[in-house]
Amino acid sequence: MVYVCRKEHFNAAHRLFNPAWTKEKNCEVFGACANEHFHGHNFELIVTVKGQPNPDTGFVIDMKRLSKIIKVEIIEKLDHKNLNIEVDFLKDKMPSCEVVVMEIWRILAPKIAEASDNAALLHRIQMYETHNNFVEYYGE
Repeated sequence: MVYVCRKEHFNAAHRLFNPAWTKEKNCEVFGACANEHFHGHNFELIVTVKGQPNPDTGFVIDMKRLSKIIKVEIIEKLDHKNLNIEVDFLKDKMPSCEVVVMEIWRILAPKIAEASDNAALLHRIQMYETHNNFVEYYGE
């Protein structure tokens, strides 16, 4: 099995806030991330795809195709957006990194399989919110 990775970047704002809770409880749980005026990050997204190299091309997946899928399906929808307000696939969801990567997986997994005639599968998504904080998701 060979694992290939593609790294992309996007900038976005969000607010972690549970409307069922009081302002005080939101501040207690989410701290500055509950700021009513939102806050932003420079996100780094790493998509890992696995498969066996095609004997004709040597590719697990054509990286240009993978890049285009990620840019069209994800980056263009997230970059310079407010995740709470402007992103259709996050509507009515808490835009924590954990939820965001799960939604990205839901979108990318079938697109990657289709683009590779099911020869390549999405293996992992990593998303860095800060230099020190990141999440990983394996579709489980």
